[in-house]
Amino acid sequence: MKGQGYDERYRLQLLQDVSGAFRPGVLTALLGITGAGKTTLLDVLAGKKTSGYIEDSITVSGYPKNQETFARICGYCEQNDIHSPCITVYESLVFSAWLRLSSNIDVNTRMMFIEEVMRLVELEPLKDAIVGLTRISGLSAEQRKRLTIAVELVANPSIMFMDEPTSGLDARAAAIVMRTMRNVVNNGRTVVCTIHQPSIVIFEAFDELLLIKRGGRLIYAGPLGDHSSKLIEYFEAIPGVPKIKDSYNPATWMLDITSTQVESQMGLDFAEIYVNSQLYRAKQQDLMNLFEIMFSTILFLGGTSALNVQAVVASERAIFYREKAARMYSALPFTLAQLAIEAIYVAIVNFVYCLLLYSMIGFEWTIGKFFYFYFIFMSFTYYTMFGMMLVSLTPRQEISAIFLTLFATLWNLFAGFFLPRTLIPIWWRWFYWASPVSWTMYGLLTSQIGDKNNLVEILEVGNVPLNLLLKEMLGYEYHFLPFVAVAHIAWVLLFSFVFAFGIKFLNFQQR
Repeated sequence: MKGQGYDERYRLQLLQDVSGAFRPGVLTALLGITGAGKTTLLDVLAGKKTSGYIEDSITVSGYPKNQETFARICGYCEQNDIHSPCITVYESLVFSAWLRLSSNIDVNTRMMFIEEVMRLVELEPLKDAIVGLTRISGLSAEQRKRLTIAVELVANPSIMFMDEPTSGLDARAAAIVMRTMRNVVNNGRTVVCTIHQPSIVIFEAFDELLLIKRGGRLIYAGPLGDHSSKLIEYFEAIPGVPKIKDSYNPATWMLDITSTQVESQMGLDFAEIYVNSQLYRAKQQDLMNLFEIMFSTILFLGGTSALNVQAVVASERAIFYREKAARMYSALPFTLAQLAIEAIYVAIVNFVYCLLLYSMIGFEWTIGKFFYFYFIFMSFTYYTMFGMMLVSLTPRQEISAIFLTLFATLWNLFAGFFLPRTLIPIWWRWFYWASPVSWTMYGLLTSQIGDKNNLVEILEVGNVPLNLLLKEMLGYEYHFLPFVAVAHIAWVLLFSFVFAFGIKFLNFQQR
């Protein structure tokens, strides 16, 4: 480093502006040439770094990482497989489980968990084998690596870090280790591995890639695609980068073209290219994707619910006219019966739908957040009530459907999705507050992420706290959430009252 001009009196920055996210059920490769900072990054994330200085922030599910609690949910498989040589494979797992699992877990559950881990890591045939000494006796290198994974896995971590798990293994042994890692990932855990010069088979077993160049700068963070198609597409789109040859290892090709020598020859800076790429804009794009999911859900469910209920209420209204004339019952019991049966139906359907949608998006599982999410979706019955209201105010179902289309279109246009409230002209902003959909968008998004202050990367601006971004870009504020909940109740009551009024005082039957 001195030969390259670094002064030993000053601190050397090993990692620069590395920003990324690791997700459950995704096998991520951390790749780079020797000296790029792969192991350093892994040590920092796992909390194993004992020297140097760590700046900036690491978050877990949007919250600042606390190493004391993070160590309970994190497993770290070092490159060197260090085990006690005089005990069996089964005893190694028992020892780890008894010391690292919570004391609240009973003996039978611990034993069942140990057996499950052995099955998952394919160590059942080696249950009574002595571990032995490395390269002298006992387990082979590949078996030791699987035991290392099992010893960490038996502590039931949610996150697994692995430092070059296939180094020093032949092709068959490496394939067995990769199959083990895939089994771990398929159980819903987050797995991150540093890897060095992988073969095609090993490289394409990963789902996503985090690529670092020398100097600790990020040059790719994203999916690999089928047969590394997305990775190849990204680099081949850069002017001056040679195309990959047929049957050539994508990992080797990628490391070759991003090396310091080739980079200087082509006059490129892959770190700068990545920062200005569409792929990098996906830190910000995740937020917009969440916004789009919420809007699409409202757009589809709202119109469908209103149209479906109109046909039912229209037919029931004709029956009501006959029975009212026969003095069987008045408008109030009919109205209450219609509202009650729709409320029960919507409550059950919405609960099932919310469970599926909430878990698929990956929102935080807390009682408060899920209650807000379900409550707003339950209050989303204002669309159903609005459809019923239009039937009571119009002579035919076809006319009520036309009015529904008109109002639904206006509500969606002013919901803050196509044009945020902060950009709507001031003389039209009143209609934003008059649109029930805008209140639903406000409540769904703010209830889930409005209290988070983790940083979002915005181009030409830099890192912006998420709650501040919601306020500046969309006008959403977390402390306004109770008023949003009250507004939903108000919309439901308003449409229900007008429905009752129309049923009681309007009679479109001509005799």
